[in-house]
Amino acid sequence: PVTEAPPPPVTEAPPPPVSEAPPPPVSEAPPPSPAGVQATLEVRNAIGLHARPAARFVETVRRFDADVRVAKSPNGQPVKATSLTNVVALGARFGDTLAVTASGPQADDVLLALAQLADEGFGDGVAAAAPPPTGASTTATAPTPQPKTRGPGWPASQARTRGVAPASGEVLAGVPASAGLAVGPAHHLHGATGPPPDRPPESPDRERERLTQGIAVAHTAIEQDRDTVAGRAGKAEAAIFDAHLVLLDDEAMLDPAYAAIDAGATAERAWYDAAEAVAERYRALDEPLLQERATDVLDVGRRVVDALTGRHDNSASGIVLAGELTPADAAALDPARVTGIATAHGTATAHAAILARALGLPAVVGLGESLLEIPDETTVLIDGEAGTLQVDPPEDVQRDAAERRERADQRRAEARTRAAEPGATRDGTRVEVFANLGSAAEAAKAVELGAEGVGLLRTEFLFLDRAELPDEDEQAEVLRAIAKALDGRPLVVRTLDAGADKPLPALPMPPEANPFLGVRGIRLGLARPEVLATQLRAILRVAADGYPLKVMLPMVATLEEIQAARAALEQARSDTGVDAPIEFGIMVEIPAAALTAERLAPHVDFFSLGTNDLTQYTMAAERGDERLAPLLTGTQPAVLRLVKDTVCGADAHGRWVGVCGELAGDATAAVLFAGLGVSELSMAPALVPDVKAALRGVDLAQARAAAHQALEVDSAAAARALGAALL
Repeated sequence: PVTEAPPPPVTEAPPPPVSEAPPPPVSEAPPPSPAGVQATLEVRNAIGLHARPAARFVETVRRFDADVRVAKSPNGQPVKATSLTNVVALGARFGDTLAVTASGPQADDVLLALAQLADEGFGDGVAAAAPPPTGASTTATAPTPQPKTRGPGWPASQARTRGVAPASGEVLAGVPASAGLAVGPAHHLHGATGPPPDRPPESPDRERERLTQGIAVAHTAIEQDRDTVAGRAGKAEAAIFDAHLVLLDDEAMLDPAYAAIDAGATAERAWYDAAEAVAERYRALDEPLLQERATDVLDVGRRVVDALTGRHDNSASGIVLAGELTPADAAALDPARVTGIATAHGTATAHAAILARALGLPAVVGLGESLLEIPDETTVLIDGEAGTLQVDPPEDVQRDAAERRERADQRRAEARTRAAEPGATRDGTRVEVFANLGSAAEAAKAVELGAEGVGLLRTEFLFLDRAELPDEDEQAEVLRAIAKALDGRPLVVRTLDAGADKPLPALPMPPEANPFLGVRGIRLGLARPEVLATQLRAILRVAADGYPLKVMLPMVATLEEIQAARAALEQARSDTGVDAPIEFGIMVEIPAAALTAERLAPHVDFFSLGTNDLTQYTMAAERGDERLAPLLTGTQPAVLRLVKDTVCGADAHGRWVGVCGELAGDATAAVLFAGLGVSELSMAPALVPDVKAALRGVDLAQARAAAHQALEVDSAAAARALGAALL
């Protein structure tokens, strides 16, 4: 019977012994012992006990020898605090109060630890105010609409209204995300879906042993993925894997799985059904953010079933197909094995697209649900320039694609050999080609790939995944290391670009109804002058050592913002006693800045166009909404006109203009930008050689003619075709 068998010791923090009776449903959980000690905790992190803070709560409880129950005050039913599912199902939001009762040898200790965790916003940081009313968006992108029906398989990112499998030879049309061609076998990112294959069960003891082994394998795999993602994308992106580890030990999964095994189920079927049931509980919650956590439950379920059946090793290779790649999915791909990416959903500015461009992988997004019906190992052809995927292309099409790919590879190899040459058009007009960096580790690689400097250093990496703000010394040390690695090349440092859409634990902000139009960029810097001042002092200290640093302000809209930031820079000079020359510029991400560039130019030294946000704001199209993907193309004539307005305004006062958005790394767009008068392009380091090669292949007069024609056409596709014709 279930009550006599111990659970598997999978992690350092094992679940409570299974010798306890399986817990009843959440709404019927027994009350805690009257002899317990009690505490009241306030939920003060912005979005409440979602997966990661709830996981921290559960992990804290499991470290102590105590029976802990938690309820949402005033009338919630107490639940066992060792279950992540139970804690998440409380639905605790900002401002809610938790009643926690503990009994046992370490009851006082666990309550003290939980109180400290609550004071830190459960690891998310403490928000300054309540979130907006129910119904208002609290994130940068609208929640993914829930499908009307869900397929039997998982993960939930691919649970959907099922599409129709495309026929052999059929071409699916999507959104170009990363240029290039790839032909090869298709592999769904998360392997096979649906229930595990049927097989005769062995004895309950043997099936329990198998489940223990499967959980252990999944535990190791999750830890490896967490470490890989942390190294590639930072600890913030990797934190979700900690919640996955806690789910492996969740009694809401384990207890029904063991009960099913004792009733005659195989280990894999028992775990699959348990994961499906728990995921359904998440889907039934009222909060959309918590509903989406069903994805995590099903991912954990898939890992264990895969380990038990051997049906997939989770090592994506070939051309990866997926519903939509999360940041963690994208960061975990092995570029040595993956030759291309295709997704059913997403936009050209989604994480998958950005990573694909950074890795030089062809990618197409927004291909539709039928993509997900393509069987594994089917030969597919993706064209990242045209935005298409062909299923089982004819042999002559494959041969043609292979020849085109070979020629492209040869051009890329030649571009690498000439990467150290200065960026210039064929007639010798200089167009500097710089790199965008998001960490100190990328600086040396950028130089190796031919970057002539850094046109955008995103300083957010200094602030991620920490409870306290980085001090002046730490920031100066990191900036100095990057500047040293650049060996005298220019370094443009963007001040902190954060907002309610990408909150930082060390810099809590109240949620906003529309974060993209809220307190972000320089608005946040001026609202928190001590944060801006610390950054400016650190920049000045490094500039005083002789390194060519430049300051760039994000999301500037008005002259008043520029003047206030200038005053902050002068105060930082006074505070540090540093009088080193340093250029002072702004990002043009808001149409207002482009339209008034001539009025702003006397007050700055340079402009840098952030094409991702400039396109979003110009076209009134949210970057994360795949339905609006056709509007989110930076070659929209309206966006190109704003680029031209910025250049004309800057030229009137002798200022230079760069582009540091993702579009700068697109060779076709880069040629058009050069024709519009942009003199610096900054992109992912891997794209530097190819963009230099594209510029070498055109005369400035040709680029100017194409760019000015592009201002007069009626569509982004027509404008893009004018640039492509030059390459």
